[in-house]
Amino acid sequence: MPTAKDKACEVFPVILSGGSGSRLWPVSRRAHPKPFMKLVDGESMAEKTYRRARRIAGEKPVLTVTSRDYYFYTRDLYAGIGGDDSEFPFLLEPMGRNTAPAIALAAHCLAGRHGRDAVMLVMPADHLIRDEDVFEAAAQEACLLAKRDYMVTFGVHPTHPETGYGYIRKGRRLANSKGFNVAAFVEKPDLATAKTYLASGEYDWNSGMFCFTAGAFLDALQRFAPEVSEAAEICFGTMDPAAVTMEIPREPFSRCPSISIDYAVMEKADNCAVVAGDFGWSDIGTWRAMAELYESDEAGNRVLGKAVLVESRNCFVQSDKRLVAAVGVENLVIVDTGDAVLVADRDKAQDVKDVVDQLSDLEHEAVVFHKTVHRPWGRFSVLEDEEDCKVRRLVIKPGQVLSLQMHKRRSEHWTVISGAAKARVGDREFLLQANESTYIPAGTPHRLENPGQEDVHLIEVQTGDYFGVDDIVRYEDIYGRSEN
Repeated sequence: MPTAKDKACEVFPVILSGGSGSRLWPVSRRAHPKPFMKLVDGESMAEKTYRRARRIAGEKPVLTVTSRDYYFYTRDLYAGIGGDDSEFPFLLEPMGRNTAPAIALAAHCLAGRHGRDAVMLVMPADHLIRDEDVFEAAAQEACLLAKRDYMVTFGVHPTHPETGYGYIRKGRRLANSKGFNVAAFVEKPDLATAKTYLASGEYDWNSGMFCFTAGAFLDALQRFAPEVSEAAEICFGTMDPAAVTMEIPREPFSRCPSISIDYAVMEKADNCAVVAGDFGWSDIGTWRAMAELYESDEAGNRVLGKAVLVESRNCFVQSDKRLVAAVGVENLVIVDTGDAVLVADRDKAQDVKDVVDQLSDLEHEAVVFHKTVHRPWGRFSVLEDEEDCKVRRLVIKPGQVLSLQMHKRRSEHWTVISGAAKARVGDREFLLQANESTYIPAGTPHRLENPGQEDVHLIEVQTGDYFGVDDIVRYEDIYGRSEN
């Protein structure tokens, strides 16, 4: 197998960053999903994926497919790792349409810029890989197979009879390779079937990562999923292929079928190969999987944050700020984010999604937002939310500007805590220093800006009878958003 240092095969990584990770609620939410969750070392899965992609790409660009909602935050994460904006090409989806359409647009972009023979390495942003040397070697093996016109998927040698993953049944060994022909893709099995898969040695977990040339994927898509192929071509035909940040047009993309790459292409193609390895892969799909990343005490308990456990065993506790105490319990997951608490049996961790479904039916904002919400200009934290007032702490990054907007049913008071903010209220523009405040009556256009070199911290008090986002009348926004 080629080593990571050989660099015999050039690869263009494509990162797919979307999905809500609903089984990891209440930490993973729609506005701040699973890829942005911090792991035990303080780094998010999105950051780890980008580092891994950069390592494999070398000097070549890493293309990220995500939504506008996640674009600014993802770009800031990448910038924190190193580099400037020109190194971060993005493809922005107006809505989720599963993996096949996303990969199709990425393939068009790479084919247009680097030719149809460009080898794509498709990686979700929310997977963990512990042994990057082994994975990079597997990626090189997959790249060489892709150049032989194979559609390659990555398998993971199973360590236990897992029922939450799909499986790949290996066929014959491919000539001059450590890869195998794919005999079959298998859906998630029951426990008894998973045990037979493990015992046979013929099955690997399906990791959801892929490698193929842009041209091979587009040809397969045209053959097996023509509706997706046609919609992707129409979308790409209206885009600027030279732009660093490319926005997919909403109307033609909305007509594209929502389908995964597995169903659209991989399960139908006859040239699929699998490269498997022990590279410490996990999709961290449940709180049980998340708990296994942490060291346990003698009773099998794992704790992140502040917790006291008495006569309790095999529990996982995560608490951001508040102290959690548990007495005489076993096999529980307890997650406290300040505005929501999850208590679940570890063996029922998969069912957390049902909680999210019920909250979605109730249109509860805890499905979407945390108390702290990230925005392109910075972030805000909700300190108080009552029927007659709402209090937020805003942090505005240097050089950033909030939208020029107006509210019909609320007034606002701004008080600067630190830094200096440039405020516009009606036709007036003025500087607010620390300990200074101003009042914005309902119906008055207003905007905040940070002209300095340090963060501005301020308190915003809203008063009125309604505080929903649909009470925003927006006049100007440098970020092109439809919501604040």
